[in-house]
Amino acid sequence: MISCLGLCIVFGLTTTNCSVSNDIEQSPTPEQPKVTKYHNPIVSTSLPDPTVTKADDGYFYLYATENIRNLPIYRSKDLVNWNYVGTAFTDSSRPQWNPQGGIWAPDINVVNGRYMLYYSKSEWGGEWTCGIGIASATSPQGPFIDHGAIGIQNCIDPFYIEDHGKKYLFWGSFHGIFGAELTEDGLALKPGTKPVQVAGNQMEATYIHKHGDYYYLFGSAGTCCEGVNSTYQVIYGRSKNLFGPYTTKEGKNMLDGAYDVLL
Repeated sequence: MISCLGLCIVFGLTTTNCSVSNDIEQSPTPEQPKVTKYHNPIVSTSLPDPTVTKADDGYFYLYATENIRNLPIYRSKDLVNWNYVGTAFTDSSRPQWNPQGGIWAPDINVVNGRYMLYYSKSEWGGEWTCGIGIASATSPQGPFIDHGAIGIQNCIDPFYIEDHGKKYLFWGSFHGIFGAELTEDGLALKPGTKPVQVAGNQMEATYIHKHGDYYYLFGSAGTCCEGVNSTYQVIYGRSKNLFGPYTTKEGKNMLDGAYDVLL
């Protein structure tokens, strides 16, 4: 004769009371992760140099080089399905400095509760006809108010980062990658600061990501804009300090033009 306790052990019941229902309690089936399938391009419109942030409304907002005039804004719930929202500027609010320049390679961030848009305004081939400007808004959809240029020669492709409570901006395009500290409001270079070079002339469009004990500096090398003949590739190095020295796997310094290829 099998005891009530024996039945409970055999069938995995969670009680030793024989007066309970004879139904076997089944463990719930774990929820399976959802698989989202997509294929590139996820946006058919040309949106070079995209930058993305997630806003408080739950949407991701994307900003890109102005192949759509005045700098396009798209938004998405899932990073796959994107809808056009509008532009960061209008013809009347468009930055007036360097009037012949195009607005390229923006970098969107939330700084002190405001949406800060660091952007390049540039003409091909110039030294003082390419620079970085700053605009801000209280909403990710704008309207963005321009605060002008930071006034550094031959600087494009801005990247903003916060580290140990301080704000920094990095930039550069095949004339060295540089960085400098910003003011607390993020609207200008800190008075008295001097740009520090962290990489050589081998790259542009830098991005820095900290992982563990290391800062990883990424950039683009090669030619970007020659269609199927473009040679763009993503390169990188790493350092234990934000301002370097950044080195390759073999310990070669990126200031000397060295790099490892990621993609």
